[in-house]
Amino acid sequence: MKEIRKILSHFDLADASESFALASVVNVEESSYRRIGARMLVSSNGQWTGGISGGCLEGDALRRSQQAIFNNKPTRVVYDTMDDDQKEIGVGLGCNGLIEVLFTPIDRTNPDNPIEELRRVLLSEGPSILLKIIESPEDGLLAKSRIIDERFSHTSFYGLDMESLAKAIQETRIKRRPQVIEVVNDKQEAFKILVEYIRPETKLVIIGDNYDVLALTGMAIELGWEIHIVGRKKKIPKKLYHSAKAIYEYEEADQVPIDEFTAVVLMSHDYNWDKRILPSILERVSTYVGMLGPRKRLEKMQTELQLGDLNKKDCFFSPVGLDIGAESPEEIAVSICAEIISVMRKREGRPLKYRPGTIHERF
Repeated sequence: MKEIRKILSHFDLADASESFALASVVNVEESSYRRIGARMLVSSNGQWTGGISGGCLEGDALRRSQQAIFNNKPTRVVYDTMDDDQKEIGVGLGCNGLIEVLFTPIDRTNPDNPIEELRRVLLSEGPSILLKIIESPEDGLLAKSRIIDERFSHTSFYGLDMESLAKAIQETRIKRRPQVIEVVNDKQEAFKILVEYIRPETKLVIIGDNYDVLALTGMAIELGWEIHIVGRKKKIPKKLYHSAKAIYEYEEADQVPIDEFTAVVLMSHDYNWDKRILPSILERVSTYVGMLGPRKRLEKMQTELQLGDLNKKDCFFSPVGLDIGAESPEEIAVSICAEIISVMRKREGRPLKYRPGTIHERF
């Protein structure tokens, strides 16, 4: 979501005379530094933001994007970096896969152009599903897309088989991963459709107002997370008022908006406030609740609250953070954020060298 924000900001701040194209990764086979959904916005003057690889494709993508702007026509390019051929783009830079990229010129007069679609995604309260035609027998339909909602089953998408699309959308919602499917239209012509799952911003609720909140907030800002802080407003550094979406007093903790993409970290260093707030947080949060402090502190609290063994709850983590030997506030912030990501993505948070098979799961 952070990349989408950067793209929208770049587009909105540009001169109205500038033309743009959006390069989007729409399919990946084998290895790739970036995955489906990676985006890069390129202007006619050569400026760009975002990225579609680790650097090996951006130069060619810049040229292809400007061609799409000049021709006012979307194109799809397949980068094959699997063979050991020095003439191939990306060889020696760790790609070793097939990466399909769609280059789409931006029509400012079209309210449904890719930039405005991303704007609607950003404003959405929950996850979004984006349908995009990435291979079509008709050039005029390439790159056509739509953000869909619950009413999709009652509308048409360029004459494509609605039953197949509805099934793929439901699968994508459940698995929370994009997929590419083959669908036919009412003329039995074959199309390739990207069904993309776009996660909303992770919402981080920090309960605490001591100096170590600065480190965790700084890490969350780098990750592009939405930040809410609960603490004594007089103690919270002024700079955090510019970083946080909202700041609450301890007594207002129940007013913090919570959803399934929310992570809460209790780090007040105040036993009584943590003890007072924890029960209501556990009632509202289903994904991640972390609490700073040693096990003895947790054992005392759960005994007094008569909550049983809290660490048997899938969403509860205390001591908070991954075991990386963190000592400083900044290192602790890294371990906490890494644990939140691993829980949100349903991964174990261990070294990748011990993971069998591929790094990224295929649909």
